[in-house]
Amino acid sequence: MYEGVVQDLIDELGRLPGVGPKSAQRIAFHLLQADPVDVRRLADVLIEVKDKVKFCSICFNVAEDDQCRICRDARRDVTVLCVVEEYKDVVAIERTREFRGRYHVLGGAISPIDGIGPEQLHIRELLTRLADGAVTEVILATDPNLEGEATATYLTRLLGPLGLRVTRLASGLPVGGDLEYADEVTLGRAFVGRQTAT
Repeated sequence: MYEGVVQDLIDELGRLPGVGPKSAQRIAFHLLQADPVDVRRLADVLIEVKDKVKFCSICFNVAEDDQCRICRDARRDVTVLCVVEEYKDVVAIERTREFRGRYHVLGGAISPIDGIGPEQLHIRELLTRLADGAVTEVILATDPNLEGEATATYLTRLLGPLGLRVTRLASGLPVGGDLEYADEVTLGRAFVGRQTAT
């Protein structure tokens, strides 16, 4: 335990996701030794982010305006909607440059243990977006874990009666991986999702 404000800084840094006690202490001491101008710039950016950044009124992605740049882009395909858990997933998919449709950010995944049910996610808003009939395909791009699978299963059942094409991202073996290190679920999915060799 350190005295006063130093311990307060360590405690606050430790509340950040993925930052444990040792990392929080390391960051705190880095900030103490850093140039005051650099620390002030960091503090200013943190305040500016909280003041300026909000969530898109259409897809719930991060935005500085009422709508994010993707929802404002008239060149995007409005017939295909990719449903993701978090806005960081939008960035990951955009980096591939393979998807030219629109997104819908749920704001998490169904997780009864954490007290997160469908009502805590942006599912009602998703159904509202689908009501006008413009979307013909919904891609469920939830994480391939227990919560992501539960969310995808729930959405598949919910969207089925709407007559939309509902698809899931393919999953299987990573490029450069070895079969001996693949878990059973990943290897099983690789077999199910196999394609004709070209």
